[in-house]
Amino acid sequence: MQCERLVTMIKSWYLHVRDETMAPARMVSFMEQHAERCEICLQDPDLKEEIAKITELVLPESKIPKAVRQKTEQAAQENDKIEEVTSDENNSEDSEETKEDDKDLNSNDDPELVNPPQDIQQ
Repeated sequence: MQCERLVTMIKSWYLHVRDETMAPARMVSFMEQHAERCEICLQDPDLKEEIAKITELVLPESKIPKAVRQKTEQAAQENDKIEEVTSDENNSEDSEETKEDDKDLNSNDDPELVNPPQDIQQ
């Protein structure tokens, strides 16, 4: 954060939230309002991400706006799907190799018994 004033206010607000004299949602609202009006904050490219991180820390899950929760949940589900696909691909490669190995191991066809040497056949 480039705005020293915002940093100072966030520290002060957080103390109030911790002491339960301010609602966490109100703190988030104050941060967003300041960021919308402050010249320094408007020029800070990373401020939105930093406010989002602070919001996650301060607000309980049930108080995070529904749109933000859905976006976070959707991203988590996409990551889970990618992990599943990757895991399935690895498992299918392993299982195919295992099946081939199992065929060899489970085979009762001992080459010497199926095709005995010439001198034993006669």
